[in-house]
Amino acid sequence: MFQKILIANRGEIACRIIETAHKLGVATVAVYSDADVASKHVAMADEAVHIGGSAPRDSYLRGDMIIAAAQATGAQAIHPGYGFLSENPDFVDAVDAAGLVFIGPSAQAIRAMGLKDAAKRLMMAAGVPVVPGYLGENQDSAHLAAEALKITYPVLIKAVAGGGGKGMRLVANSGDFAAALASAQGEAATAFGNDAVLIEKYVDKPRHIEVQVFGDGVDAVHLFERDCSLQRRHQKVIEEAPAPGMTPQMRTAMGDAAVNAARAIGYKGAGTIEFIVDASDGLRVDRFWFMEMNTRLQVEHPVTEAITGVDLVEWQLRVASGEHLPLRQQDLTIKGHAFEARLYAEDVLAGFLPATGRLDHLVFPCDARADSGVRAGDTISPWYDPMIAKIITHGPSRAVALSKLSRALVQTQVAGSVTNLAFLVALTRHQGFGQGDVDTGLIGRDLDALIETPIATAPIKALAALEVAKLPNDALAGFFQWNPLRQTILLRHQSAVCDAMLELLGPNAARVTMDGQTLVADRKNGLWHIDGAIGAKAMWTGASVTVFAPECAFSFFPMDPLAKDAVVAGDGRATLSPMPGMVKAVFVVAGQTVTAGDRLCVLEAMKMEHTLTATRDGVVAEVLASADEQVEAGVALILLEGSE
Repeated sequence: MFQKILIANRGEIACRIIETAHKLGVATVAVYSDADVASKHVAMADEAVHIGGSAPRDSYLRGDMIIAAAQATGAQAIHPGYGFLSENPDFVDAVDAAGLVFIGPSAQAIRAMGLKDAAKRLMMAAGVPVVPGYLGENQDSAHLAAEALKITYPVLIKAVAGGGGKGMRLVANSGDFAAALASAQGEAATAFGNDAVLIEKYVDKPRHIEVQVFGDGVDAVHLFERDCSLQRRHQKVIEEAPAPGMTPQMRTAMGDAAVNAARAIGYKGAGTIEFIVDASDGLRVDRFWFMEMNTRLQVEHPVTEAITGVDLVEWQLRVASGEHLPLRQQDLTIKGHAFEARLYAEDVLAGFLPATGRLDHLVFPCDARADSGVRAGDTISPWYDPMIAKIITHGPSRAVALSKLSRALVQTQVAGSVTNLAFLVALTRHQGFGQGDVDTGLIGRDLDALIETPIATAPIKALAALEVAKLPNDALAGFFQWNPLRQTILLRHQSAVCDAMLELLGPNAARVTMDGQTLVADRKNGLWHIDGAIGAKAMWTGASVTVFAPECAFSFFPMDPLAKDAVVAGDGRATLSPMPGMVKAVFVVAGQTVTAGDRLCVLEAMKMEHTLTATRDGVVAEVLASADEQVEAGVALILLEGSE
């Protein structure tokens, strides 16, 4: 076993690897950028080395700096985590040349699976079923359009070097193909430095089922499947293992295909074979096809660990240090069911746009696994993926595990940034998902119901008002000349303003009047009860008060009564940057007439492209941004007439 390893990554995956390394007595070296100088993974590691600026290209993508840090600290091996350089074969070659061990597959194996078209040809040769499509080298737009017609619509355009939904577009008909192709190629070029694409037949009721494989360079085993069908914009939201409705015959067929794929390239380490499954007629052995292989540890690996009892990071370290596979296929079994939900800082109502902000309050439930790279007081940076945590639960059955996940999410408390927490809770309560009837289109079909904004009820508002009032715990407080003391509390919640009148009835009692209702509040053991019912926890978080209700966290901002009339809604005349990023393209000029829905510009942020469109008809008055310009959140980019 190694004595010391360097982790060439950040966030929750770096923390996850550090935990297992320390369990095995292995010392760890973290690397960090300017933005991560005070991060959790730096605090957890035995040593830490600064490697550059906040932008990934200036730090976590600097293979030379990472290798130099490993050599300087005496690390024997480098664990890449996932993302960044984890699937870069040139980096693997450089690590080998430096006399260090890369904890993962060989450069040859990564190259074999790195390009989707070449990987599919390799899988076809190995007898692994592949989705019908075009894998050719001719990237002429007319030729690609002709191939799409042969495949028949709907089709998927996918970046050859892609992953995570980047460079992927669903096209329903030939009229939309040209625009979708240009958009996919542009995003692929930005994300991967390669704009080549392939085209696949789109499966009508697809399920995304992947198989965890592990090899030692000589042999390989599979650790069963995960269902990752619950997705939005081709990005996974909730994963589970095993897949609901899986039959023994289907599991054997998919497991054998995955192991054959790993053996075909002499695979070493943890990897995932991703399959697309046609679930229109249940799970059938003749209706699953290879999509791609991820030659690294997956974000969702904890659900596999939960049902098998295997620590996959430990296996990685053991095999990389020269051991053979710790277990044979017949020794691996499934126990129970597990779920993982990805908690992100993102604005669900704004189309799941990534968000930033300081995490003023962060609490996870004690009876669920929470893999996180941040702590209360940390800041979600615009430079990296905005994941806050992965919440993992395990139970003897799917129903129990899902119920535990829903409860764990309700008990999770986050304040300081908008999150997808309420959306995740709604997903766990979705009837179809609860019954295991899931496919990749579920979220899209039921999106309106899933993102319905919970309403701040009168008791919720009353709790916020009481917290703002900061009533003293004094037996004589609340009385002046034998009359109840009154005070007005003004709160802003989203775009609405709420007036609350508090009448103090004693040190631990008050009457709260708002929205035409009068509520009685009693404080018992430090916690307010509203009309006899125990209230949710309310607390100051930064400049606001957050009430952690079961359905979601509600934020209220105390206001000066003189500022009430200044709260107005936007009129749609200015297009603002929803987050910090770079303007990649501008499609309009001053004087141009636009209609609602027209493309105005493209913003590149959080490793993805975001198209900003006109919210109403009008004439462009001024273009305030240009291509390749870095902008901050909230900055006006396009003004329509009358917006001055």
